Amino acid sequence: MKWLTIVGVGEDGYDGLLARARLAIAEADVIVGSERLLAFLPDSNAERHEWPQPFSAVVERITPLRGRKTVILATGDPLNYGVARKLMTFIPFAEMQIIPQLSAFSLAASRVGWSLPDCDTLTLHGRHAANIEAFIQPDVRLLVLTEDASTIAEVARRLVARGFGKSQIIVLENMGGPRERQSSLTAETVPPMDFSPLNTLAVHCIATPGATMLSRLAGLPDDAFEHDGQLTKREVRAATLAALSPSPDKLLWDVGAGGGSIAIEWMRAARGCEAIAFEHDPERLKMIAANADRLGTPRLKLVAGEAPVTLTGQAAPDAVFIGGGLGIPGVFETSWAALKPGGAMVVNVVTIEGELHLYDLHEKHGGNLVRMDVSHLTHVGRLRALKPRMAVTQWRTHKPW
Repeated sequence: MKWLTIVGVGEDGYDGLLARARLAIAEADVIVGSERLLAFLPDSNAERHEWPQPFSAVVERITPLRGRKTVILATGDPLNYGVARKLMTFIPFAEMQIIPQLSAFSLAASRVGWSLPDCDTLTLHGRHAANIEAFIQPDVRLLVLTEDASTIAEVARRLVARGFGKSQIIVLENMGGPRERQSSLTAETVPPMDFSPLNTLAVHCIATPGATMLSRLAGLPDDAFEHDGQLTKREVRAATLAALSPSPDKLLWDVGAGGGSIAIEWMRAARGCEAIAFEHDPERLKMIAANADRLGTPRLKLVAGEAPVTLTGQAAPDAVFIGGGLGIPGVFETSWAALKPGGAMVVNVVTIEGELHLYDLHEKHGGNLVRMDVSHLTHVGRLRALKPRMAVTQWRTHKPW
């Protein structure tokens, strides 16, 4: 039985709803929505409930309604960063129907004349503004859902800090309603004006000379990270990420995280990737946090303390990278036991003792051993030479299914 209907509502309110949506509202026993959306509806005999606060209480509010004709009001398209995803975690899709309205992305694209497939779309609503960092690229077009008016200045600040101050920002307020307004500005000249909290941004990223260019591909420059030398260097990092093979919504453990470069690049590599950085040094933990903010991975989870104790009780990873602490008893064993079947394990070492440990692990678990020697240009007087860095030995394997 489809007892639950999720209705998307635009700024044109009840008048803009499809006949199917109006019928669901007319027949509803219970209607749940925000104060703003409930105000759009005509009077009826249905019970009306505002969204619970905090939002996490939605399970307790909605579950007891099972079996009664219930309508939930959502903004725009309920499946586009909307409430439907949360509801489907505890209500089977077979028990609901979804009637969408135009999404903010569709409305914004139509207002500025941008083709949606040619844009990157993201939300900063209920999320840290640092999430935009990974999307800032030359000549890229972004459509951005915001938390409120304060997001505009924060997005502009981050663009300017990266050397994208000439970027064009179009603020689209209250789209689809009588109070709709559109304002154009540049990141470096955000005017002191009042914007509606209900706004969407269209951003055309324009780089200026000297702008910080940070690819989404693995192998960011070493100086993109704050570190104290304990950092997986660029060329080795790129090879390490390739061996770890990030894919959407997967979780990485970065054990002995140092500057956090592996965890951060893992999260930048694919949609929804998550990571946990395990590090005992307080100063390095501060560096990881700063790097995560600057490089667009504010969701990176930091766990302070000594492994393997800190590994216990954490969510099972899809991949594990051990960049430090392999010689500590229990670090490998705990990581390997937690790793999901089929998951990737990559370990880097630079010492003879570390290599001996890898030979033993290779003997027991198979996989591949690779030694990477990288040299960089240096000067010898007036001449040039290639100076080798410390070689890195890497063990790569997958846990059997």
